[in-house]
Amino acid sequence: MRAVVVDDASADLRVVDDFPTPRPAPGEVLVKVAAAGINRADLMQRQGLYPPPPGITDVMGMEISGTIAAVGEGVAGYDIGDQVCALIAGGGYAEYAVVPATQLLPVPEGVSLVDAAALPEVAVTVWSTIVMDAGLTAGETLLIHGGGSGIGTHAIQVAKALGAKVAVTVGSELKAERCRQLGADIVINYREQDFAAELADQADVILDIMAAQYLPGNVAALATGGRLVIIGMQGGLVGELNIATLIAKRARVIGLNVRNRPIAGPGSKAEIVAAVAKDEWPLVNAGTVAPIISARLPIGDAARGQEMLNSADSIGKVLLLLDDKG
Repeated sequence: MRAVVVDDASADLRVVDDFPTPRPAPGEVLVKVAAAGINRADLMQRQGLYPPPPGITDVMGMEISGTIAAVGEGVAGYDIGDQVCALIAGGGYAEYAVVPATQLLPVPEGVSLVDAAALPEVAVTVWSTIVMDAGLTAGETLLIHGGGSGIGTHAIQVAKALGAKVAVTVGSELKAERCRQLGADIVINYREQDFAAELADQADVILDIMAAQYLPGNVAALATGGRLVIIGMQGGLVGELNIATLIAKRARVIGLNVRNRPIAGPGSKAEIVAAVAKDEWPLVNAGTVAPIISARLPIGDAARGQEMLNSADSIGKVLLLLDDKG
């Protein structure tokens, strides 16, 4: 099969035509991939900073959409030919990918098979962080750092659907306007404004991708009983935490990821995917939450797609089209 691989010497991406096609193990299905979502974690993996879990292919790609091509032993409820989208630990930049059946989601109503690839990773990340772990409720204020990102644009929609007030940080007026269109109530340009001063003691939940750099400001922005959820480390690994302020606010700092969770059991990917299917997918089926996509590129343009995602102008998701022969 065709797959995108990383050159060990240069870290460049290249397409190979003879990569071994995987076979589904018991409990898995094989999906003929229509499209794969590009995520920031892919860029980190390419740089050697975020290796896949043990036993997972080195081929990048953590979310796909496509058609089931084979069903492994013990899988019930899915048949060859079913159209699905899925969360995977790796292997999405390829014509075929294996998926644990518990990580499959139906293609939402009104969403094309290709565009469905933009949903699994952001949906699972957003729902598990701001809802399942942080417990965001109607009337609370959510602060999202990186409001124009795939995670950010999705989180705005989910939070508004839950009845929350939404604040975001962005780096350009282009991203600011798109966030307003999606429902953001407060838009802060971090190049010109201090988010901690603008939102002092107001944020009930903060979804943070910056970590160390924003830690003091995030604690200052937290309301009493606030929850700071850190899912990225773009601003560094080690920061200074004012424990006295944290205690005075009875606040919590939570570190979360999805990729390294167990497949099944408490706190697993299966548990999160089931919650997304039950509670968030109705919002997507109704059109209240929609995929936000900035580009759809052929598999041969994987490197350009990653560059686009990493650019200051990127809004939402970038998809790779695996059915395209480009």
